[in-house]
Amino acid sequence: MTALALIMLTLVGVGGSIVALTGDPKRQAVTLSVYGLLLTVLFMVLQAPDVALSQFAVGSAIVPLMVLLTVRITSGRRR
Repeated sequence: MTALALIMLTLVGVGGSIVALTGDPKRQAVTLSVYGLLLTVLFMVLQAPDVALSQFAVGSAIVPLMVLLTVRITSGRRR
């Protein structure tokens, strides 16, 4: 395993911990998007461009957007 792959694995581990420890759902959606970008770079380093493209579309854009929309809808119902 190359040094770049080990660095990326470490960053992905730290990023996942940050996402899990973030309390505010809005901030967690943003950190989830950054985590998706870290995973995308990791997959590119591991020479899996098809998986990286899917991760970029789903993990960095669609899932955080769905989380933000859900938070907005549920916070509107609480009032």
